Amino acid sequence: MNGVVDADTHIAESAGIWEFIDQEMYPRRPVRVSVPEDTLYGASDVFWLIDGNIFPKPSGMGGFRLVTPSEASSQSSRGDITIASREITDPKIRLADMDRLGIQIQVIYPTLFLVYLTDDPALEVSLCRAYNKWLAQVWRADEERLRWVAVLPLRSIEASIEEMRVAKKNGATGVFFRGMEGDLTLDNPYFFPVYQEAEKLNLPICIHTGSGAPKLIDLYNLERNHSFAHGRVLPLFAFRDIVHNRIPEMFPKLRFGFVEASAGWAPFIVHILRRLLAKNWKFSSSQDLFHEYRMFIACEADEDIPYLADFIGDDKLIIGSDYGHNDPSAEPMLLESLASRGDLSVELQDSILKTNPRALYGI
Repeated sequence: MNGVVDADTHIAESAGIWEFIDQEMYPRRPVRVSVPEDTLYGASDVFWLIDGNIFPKPSGMGGFRLVTPSEASSQSSRGDITIASREITDPKIRLADMDRLGIQIQVIYPTLFLVYLTDDPALEVSLCRAYNKWLAQVWRADEERLRWVAVLPLRSIEASIEEMRVAKKNGATGVFFRGMEGDLTLDNPYFFPVYQEAEKLNLPICIHTGSGAPKLIDLYNLERNHSFAHGRVLPLFAFRDIVHNRIPEMFPKLRFGFVEASAGWAPFIVHILRRLLAKNWKFSSSQDLFHEYRMFIACEADEDIPYLADFIGDDKLIIGSDYGHNDPSAEPMLLESLASRGDLSVELQDSILKTNPRALYGI
């Protein structure tokens, strides 16, 4: 194989996942509900019902769109990737598609868990545990090529640590965070036990775009504002808070990844931090910051990658195709997109596609 690691792919959660839910929570498992296509939701006509709320909510205030459930007309009619591959109900189909795309390893992130799901800690534990059991099963289909990022029930630190330990034994290669979790920013000491355990387990903290702060979700209209403020920019907030509060110095072997938020924001946030910290700024260069704090950022194929490599470091850029999703972040022909640019050396492409993701994920 060519050694390429797709650093950001997704699963569209299926009904089969919830067969793994704890027995006592089975009556509260996510179930699919449908509505006619002539509602304001249009072709997004099938939802998950969880704890009295629907997911996704594809219209209006507090809205968000997801590619699950696959039974929705908007998803079942897609011609780009089969449902079996998106849901990984048949890993052989997913692996065959990886072969077609020239990908040796995929790192798999959730879809449904991009959004804050419940206020009930016990239900959250069961949802996360079921998801992680499903991904462990996926990993066993090909333990080298199908890697995944564990989802934690962060309302319970004790349960989160247990999930991390089990997930590590079952092929997990990272820990999933959104840029905010509930009403907490990621510099909050509440999360320190999770960071400490992740460091022990050699699992990076993977901060992915997602709507983890329900108070923010409710402020925005999906049609007018999309998910920019309550999802897309939250990893930027996390980066700012983690650096400002010197969290990496408290956990000197812990790695951090910032995923699916592009990378062009890095110079802006670093500029803000340099002015904020002023005389307390300890880094000789921007690259020194990313190196010393072990921070990796996922760029997109149409960004100014040579400039970003010079600013962040050519050893700290990764890239993902967003496989499974079909939003503007998706880059299905990732290898061709990078190779066709003409301004990226083979060495830089190899770093972004092969060396750096292995360094972040400990592969």
